[in-house]
Amino acid sequence: MDPLHARYPFLAAARESVREADIGLVAIVTGDERHPAVERGAERVRRALIDGTVRPDAEEGRRWNPRAELLSYPVARVLVSLVDAPGAVEKYASAEADTAYERFTDDFRNPDDGLKSTADKAISLDALLAEFDLSGDVAETADGDGYRIAVGKYLTLSSNLGGESWTLATRQLADGTVKITETELHELLREAVRQRVAAGLPTAVPDEIREGLTDEVARLEDTFSEVDISPDIDVLAPECFPPCVASLMERAQAGESLSDHAEFALVSFLTSANADTDELLALCGVDSDTAATAVRYRADRVGDESGAQYAPPSCETMQAYDECPVADEEDPTADARCDSISHPLSYYEDALAEAGTVGD
Repeated sequence: MDPLHARYPFLAAARESVREADIGLVAIVTGDERHPAVERGAERVRRALIDGTVRPDAEEGRRWNPRAELLSYPVARVLVSLVDAPGAVEKYASAEADTAYERFTDDFRNPDDGLKSTADKAISLDALLAEFDLSGDVAETADGDGYRIAVGKYLTLSSNLGGESWTLATRQLADGTVKITETELHELLREAVRQRVAAGLPTAVPDEIREGLTDEVARLEDTFSEVDISPDIDVLAPECFPPCVASLMERAQAGESLSDHAEFALVSFLTSANADTDELLALCGVDSDTAATAVRYRADRVGDESGAQYAPPSCETMQAYDECPVADEEDPTADARCDSISHPLSYYEDALAEAGTVGD
């Protein structure tokens, strides 16, 4: 199978490749021998809902062949339709879009790295624009300092993106087009991916396939903590943060590049703690426009107006990823409150209650 399709399984050509494969979804799920696409599909959903990415888990060190990688996408779509977890579809689609964004922006910068062996794995801007029927609606400006996009397509793609900067009132409008920067074009393409992935989800699942994935669904649901998240956390008090969040914040502010799951844990917690955009960027130690764009997008995807749409990882998950200072066997952090809670948000609520009135 085409390695490009494995990297971008939402492409129309990738879907056609799956249809033309000599194995159907029923055979993949119910075969006597477990197909690797099932394991990779489950990993895809688990990482999406916990870490905000669908990249293979680097810590496990397993390399998936293009066939298993491509076939894992329809398996993941079925699994996310079956999993009983709040916001699962939205979070999964956002994680697929985030991962695609990381890949295609890298491809645009390094189309083949000068190596013939990598040329067939990269996608071009023109190809991605054509994929989403944007070729005739997006054009580089005459002076080369950005792009112009047809206003209708702009509104379709920007409607779910937060921030006043995306409103038409703040834009240069001319001849039915909107001026955007190169970075903004890439963000709109990420949103195009998210919309395509989310389309049709959750999907109806035949009983035979549902039964064949019973174990995977049970394991996924066991992984996701059921924590009662209060929508009333309206105080941002870093001195009350749990040790895990305080540690992540200090590392980010020191300039360390956090792993996917660590960054997701930090951003989702701060969003739950009602941090606004400026506070979020400051606490995450963001010092570049590119990093700011990534953090803002992730915050938009994990938060809504009433609080946290997606819970930060539980204490158990933080321990599993070696991000819990209290559970560090070599140099543990002493904190009595951690002995009685199972989630960082529960710690924060308890700390706020004990502190009484705490100012931001």
